[in-house]
Amino acid sequence: MKRDEQTGANNDMHSNATSEQRNRHSESRTAERQQNRDQGRHREIHLPYAGIVVLVGPSNSGKSTMLERLAAEEVIRSTEIVSSDQFRMLIGDDEYIEWKHRARSEADVIFAEYQQVSAKAFEAMEAIIATRCRLNKLTWVDATHLYPEDRERLIQLARKAHVPVIAVVLDVPEQVLLERDDQRKHPRGRQRVKQQVQQFRRTLRSIRDEGFDASYILKHPYPVSFVRTANPLMIDIGTGIDIIGDIHGCYEEMMEVIHRLGYVDEQGDGMFRHPEGRRLVSVGDVSSRGPESLKCLLFWQQHCAARLAYMVDSNHGWKIARYLDGRGVTLSHGDERVEAELLQLEQVQGSAAAKQVRESLKHFLLEAPSHLVFTRNGVRQVVVAHAGIRDHFIGKQSRRIQDYCRYGDVEGTDEKGRPVRKDWYVDHNSGECIVWGHDPRPYPMIVNDTVNIDQGVVFGGMLTAWRMPERESVSVKAKQDYAGDAESPLKRWEQQRFAPPNIRKFKDGFTVQTESRLNVTVQGELAQTALDTFSHYTVPLEELVYIPPTMSPPPGECSVEGYMEHPQDAFRYYRSQGVTRMVAEKKHMGSRAVLLLFRDEQAAIQRVGRPLLGSIVTRTGRAFFDPTTEQEVLARLHADLIAGSYFDRHQTEFVLLDAEIVPWNLKARELIASQYAHVAEAALMDRSVVKDKIREAANAGRNVADWLLETEVKLENARTFRDVFQYYCWDVNDIGDISIAPFHTLAHSTGTFWEKTHEWHMEQNRELAQMCALIIETEYRVIADEADDEEIIRWWEEITAEGHEGIVIKPETFRSWNGGRMIQPALKVRGRAYLHIIYGMDYLAPEHVSRLRKRKTSKKERHALLESALGMEGIERFVRGESIERIHECVLAALSLESERVDPRL
Repeated sequence: MKRDEQTGANNDMHSNATSEQRNRHSESRTAERQQNRDQGRHREIHLPYAGIVVLVGPSNSGKSTMLERLAAEEVIRSTEIVSSDQFRMLIGDDEYIEWKHRARSEADVIFAEYQQVSAKAFEAMEAIIATRCRLNKLTWVDATHLYPEDRERLIQLARKAHVPVIAVVLDVPEQVLLERDDQRKHPRGRQRVKQQVQQFRRTLRSIRDEGFDASYILKHPYPVSFVRTANPLMIDIGTGIDIIGDIHGCYEEMMEVIHRLGYVDEQGDGMFRHPEGRRLVSVGDVSSRGPESLKCLLFWQQHCAARLAYMVDSNHGWKIARYLDGRGVTLSHGDERVEAELLQLEQVQGSAAAKQVRESLKHFLLEAPSHLVFTRNGVRQVVVAHAGIRDHFIGKQSRRIQDYCRYGDVEGTDEKGRPVRKDWYVDHNSGECIVWGHDPRPYPMIVNDTVNIDQGVVFGGMLTAWRMPERESVSVKAKQDYAGDAESPLKRWEQQRFAPPNIRKFKDGFTVQTESRLNVTVQGELAQTALDTFSHYTVPLEELVYIPPTMSPPPGECSVEGYMEHPQDAFRYYRSQGVTRMVAEKKHMGSRAVLLLFRDEQAAIQRVGRPLLGSIVTRTGRAFFDPTTEQEVLARLHADLIAGSYFDRHQTEFVLLDAEIVPWNLKARELIASQYAHVAEAALMDRSVVKDKIREAANAGRNVADWLLETEVKLENARTFRDVFQYYCWDVNDIGDISIAPFHTLAHSTGTFWEKTHEWHMEQNRELAQMCALIIETEYRVIADEADDEEIIRWWEEITAEGHEGIVIKPETFRSWNGGRMIQPALKVRGRAYLHIIYGMDYLAPEHVSRLRKRKTSKKERHALLESALGMEGIERFVRGESIERIHECVLAALSLESERVDPRL
């Protein structure tokens, strides 16, 4: 908000406060006059949905009796009643202490004790009332409240908690009060009753001017009934809602979004309805800056009047409302365009029509709620507020809340007079999804279950709708930059693309919305573990654009006896998902790596903010090689790609590859030494010794044939264990001993390749291998139909018998769907020999393999899907040139999922 906007807002807040106070006093006087006219007739009082009902009246006026009756009739709950007598008993054990008939020396002590108990009772009572108000509960306060200062404390308490406060005054003749006092178990005494009556008469003259939202004076015997009202901010979500971000007069884009959401004008009356009964919701700012503000305003005014849509208050809407109400405001920041459209309307349609439009829009904008809360089964699901809302404001209404929802959490202005906005959303933890706008971002931003859907359509960005309960976004591109602002928020975002991310947005958990229709929520504990990894171990954030996803074996228990994994189960899974064509790729036993290779250093500056030829990172974001080796490998790859005209032929500034780098011991030397080599050596030695001893016993005539056979099997298992891991290891004397096997060409600067077939990816692999000596091809087979299954199984058995790890089976295309849901992008099928180093050298013993076959793969499958969606989303954002923060959240989320415990053997 600009400085003059803020000043105007503050001035209007003051005038608005005065106006609202006058309105309250007017309502109070009207209510009282109506009450006087209705003497002897039944009255109906509508209670606020929350807040404080202050009962005012001398002792014996019937406050407690009335509350008991209302509770018995279930008009109010007994828990909503807070009385001074109740708290005196809770604090001091007795409802009433008699001191009048005592000796003076005793009476003074007892009376002082009574006053102390009363004071503490009122403190405790007000603490309970304050707590209930903060929780948006309704509370009836049963006390005399004869003095203005007592009522003022409750009024201020309600104002602080942003809830209504009303007064219900019981005006009972003095004689009736005295008669009732005579009948009490503990009479207050005639003198005290008369004193209270005198004070009550004095207070009647001022109560209506004290700041209550409404006051009702009931004359004895006050035939009256109370009716509970629902919170006007709470609306049932029904079949669903579609929340549209800041429109700013971009009518064409608005209608395009509405059509894409499925709304149609079936009746030809200009009213758009959804076949499923869904409703539209606007986050406000439907006008100003853009070309067709009036058409947008009238659309929402008419649809809201027909209960087909809802709209919340906003900063531009509020300013236009004050302008239409004749208040002295300066129209700027695009609001002047609304005035110009109204003047044009008057010239075309005449002053009478223009006046009618002005009046209808004035009331529509002035009556817009600060926010709306959509519920399901009475439980809050989604909150819509223009610029955001604090958790303890939700469901409440006040001038402070209205102002906060219009402008957000603003902390002064910068050197150019622009508001400095605070990240209010990092503190949201009350469970609802909060959808807001006001602060343009290039793409929907999801943090802590809050969603910003202002994508700056008027600045040439996008117009976004957020669908609930689906939690999906629908966006359309702006037809042009209507505002023409050289320093628009979207341009400032572009300039700050390499700014470090705000860690507070992530440390307590966050959600990433992906285009793969999977929204990934990361818990705070996992996020903090991943943040620690980032801060200590990974390459610079701007270079880390992708964390390769994990891969699951075929779901469920293996269908082939004696095997842990078998290709037949992978075929069965994909065919059950509607996939008829698959690719089987040989699985390299090395270390996963992501290669980002640039055409030149200038291209790198544009993408990562500094000059470099590229980077090679592990699947946990660490540098794959030491700096010297990395530069040697990158220089060799870059020279080969330039010589092969790769960048020119593909018209790209970079290539991003997902690959395996062999040999295995290049990165796993310590793991091999500690977990495999020593284990194999010890097992071979021990089992050979045992075998020799058993053979000696057999030669001596002992019956140990079964034991000898068992030991020979175990010794062979140990040899297999040794041979398997050694097969993947060899000495590396220079980079010529390294091989890189890409299996996915993930992206060029021109786009991503999710919809390409895996055969296409293998062809890219072949092209790269022909250019670069370090790159090798990956052997693969196509499964066109079930007739190919046996050939693939035979191939798998042959290569795994030779010592290869196994194969990876993939659906035809990189990203595949079944009924709108993404299916597993790949399944690994490892050979029986290789699994010795995973499940132990004796895992095939019947007593082990039967148990191991019952392993659960569901968590691994879930991680594979979520990490795949995150990886693709992060690369899409990198290709589009989005900010580090936007890319970082995808990478952080994937790394966070890797921190979650999953059986590492899968």
